[in-house]
Amino acid sequence: MVAEGATNREIGERLFMAEKTASVHVSRILAKLDVRSRTEAAAVAHRHGLARV
Repeated sequence: MVAEGATNREIGERLFMAEKTASVHVSRILAKLDVRSRTEAAAVAHRHGLARV
């Protein structure tokens, strides 16, 4: 969903969780990927074939 450009609010709504919870999960994803932004995370996902086109 990050690679699709979804906001934390949109992610939360789609996964039935609070926006803040989605924010924490996104932050942890960025840390695990060792990237600084959602854009960089999306690029990593695309490079590894993990993002929907």
